[in-house]
Amino acid sequence: MCLTDPIYVLNGPNLNRLGKREPAIYGSTTLAEVEAQCRAAAGDVPLVFRQTNSEQQLIEWIHEATDVPAAGIVINPAAFTFTSIAVLDALKMFGRPIVELHISNIHRREPIYHRSLVSPVATAVMAGFGAAGYAIAVDALRKMCVAG
Repeated sequence: MCLTDPIYVLNGPNLNRLGKREPAIYGSTTLAEVEAQCRAAAGDVPLVFRQTNSEQQLIEWIHEATDVPAAGIVINPAAFTFTSIAVLDALKMFGRPIVELHISNIHRREPIYHRSLVSPVATAVMAGFGAAGYAIAVDALRKMCVAG
């Protein structure tokens, strides 16, 4: 892995509504603010930051990260975490570090949020740090890539 390869930060459905959507759970930080925090955490490492409400688009971006190749992926699949075998299958092909990220602690929420289909292929899982977790995840991924 090379830190001249980009880090991909991929966001699933409804995350474009951060700052407006259920602020008691997700906070008041917007997705644009999250992106700025990720870019600051990435420093001189190229960063690709994207959000989609489409499962197909998310899968296409995972394929792109595989083909580029990306140094690693930070992914908040949102609802697709719990429903998408297709996202799981795409991530299986990646072969580099994957950090699964959730703004809330999914294990403190309703039982439907307790079983991640992504976790079995993730290198690391972060949950419950709020929007600040994104910058922590990008920094951790950088360190994983340096360690090799």
